[in-house]
Amino acid sequence: MESKPGSQTYYHGNKADMKIGDLIKPGFNSNFGKGNIAKYVYLTATLDAATWGAELALGDGPGRIYMVEPTGQIEDDPNLTDKKFPGNPTKSYRSMSPLRVIGEVKDWVGHPPEKLKAMKEMVERSRQLGIEAIED
Repeated sequence: MESKPGSQTYYHGNKADMKIGDLIKPGFNSNFGKGNIAKYVYLTATLDAATWGAELALGDGPGRIYMVEPTGQIEDDPNLTDKKFPGNPTKSYRSMSPLRVIGEVKDWVGHPPEKLKAMKEMVERSRQLGIEAIED
């Protein structure tokens, strides 16, 4: 899938303090699974999926959601679309090319505490069972 400038808003949730123009690049430890070095960067066209990214990201800082633009080709994220949500209703994608930060969503609302706790417990159970959530 190729992105057309201005045709779609994409988001990326993490805990990094970034500025407009910064690049989010592959090559960092994944937030999921064994924490391997990620070959891809992930983005979404839904604020809900970006919220999960911000809430589940590793690190001590506050969750952040950035508006991003792909600098190269993007494709459906097979970690979600093929396994959990056929048809990609979460509008989740990945790219081997960097994402350029074009803005930040300041007024996002996190998931209810009980829903976030349940998700974190599920992620931890999967990690303990050796289930790899990210396929590169």
